[in-house]
Amino acid sequence: MDTGQFEAIGADRDTRLEDAIKKTAPGTALRHALDMIIAGHMGALICVGDTDNVLAAGDDGFKLDVSFTANRLFELCKMDGAIVVDKDLTKILRANYHLNPNPSLPTSETGTRHRTAARMSLLTHATVISVSERRAVVNVYVDGKGFELKPVSDIMASVNQIVVAMQNTRQQLDRSLLRLTSLELDNFVTLGDVTSILYLFEVLMTAGEELNDCIIQLGSEGKITLMQREEFLGGMDEAYTLMIRDYAADSSEENALAIRRRLHETDNTKIRSAKSVAKILGFTDERGEDSVMTPLGLRTLSRVPVVREGMADKIVDQYGSLQEILEAVDDDPSRLGEIGVKNPGVLANSLHRMWGKGE
Repeated sequence: MDTGQFEAIGADRDTRLEDAIKKTAPGTALRHALDMIIAGHMGALICVGDTDNVLAAGDDGFKLDVSFTANRLFELCKMDGAIVVDKDLTKILRANYHLNPNPSLPTSETGTRHRTAARMSLLTHATVISVSERRAVVNVYVDGKGFELKPVSDIMASVNQIVVAMQNTRQQLDRSLLRLTSLELDNFVTLGDVTSILYLFEVLMTAGEELNDCIIQLGSEGKITLMQREEFLGGMDEAYTLMIRDYAADSSEENALAIRRRLHETDNTKIRSAKSVAKILGFTDERGEDSVMTPLGLRTLSRVPVVREGMADKIVDQYGSLQEILEAVDDDPSRLGEIGVKNPGVLANSLHRMWGKGE
């Protein structure tokens, strides 16, 4: 099996695990049932989906085929054995079902229920949920990978820490981008400036991913957290990509997205290294923190309201860099109209104000 196939399998598992976490998040009927099972000091083994293969791995039990409700699932868990539910959580198909997965299937779990759940998730494409009676812990298994469901209070404690970090990072990033704009207009940007801002972008985006994981786990309890995440990340995704395009050796959007992936996969220490960042941006010459960088101007132009979508690329293609655009605007703003810029005078005035030359 080649690397691409392994990545596809991993992505599929991650997608299915995320779906399983959503199905067991607060506010869902399944989570309500699990909370009742924990409160009742009971254990449980629940298989959701891939019904045919699940049933083929066990025997006995009671055939039910009844509508799924949280209370009904809770009551049925008072019996031994597993509960089998359809993938859409509309029907409870079996209760007190005895599962017999192949004992040779690998698992690092120790408890009987958790071992059975892990092996069933390897044997089938079902989402398998195990509730430990002794430890009052709920684990969700997909393809042998387990995920422990945390109480809302524990998740919110993580949320509060991430929100504070995102707030501080966003404030620092906003200040740094304002300073960068001034440096760009004065043609004084160094590789060190670019490196420090790319690092802040990466910190913010990584924190955003962690917060999104918490939001998925919170379910109906995560609405305010989702609003906070959108506030902190508002406009930053596009700004991140445009900044990379401004300073990369290859300014295409496709390459910028590839650079973002590489930055995301790079260790923190290397992201803060100007030399490492220069290589990731595609430069083969030796560059240090004080090396002068010339921006294309895509990010700066995108901040001007009269520059419609796609127009910044046309302007940059015509003039080559922000400094050349500024010179053209200073010389004869009407020339911008020749490449399709509407209200070139407004654009010129906006750039002049940003440059500190406005009236």
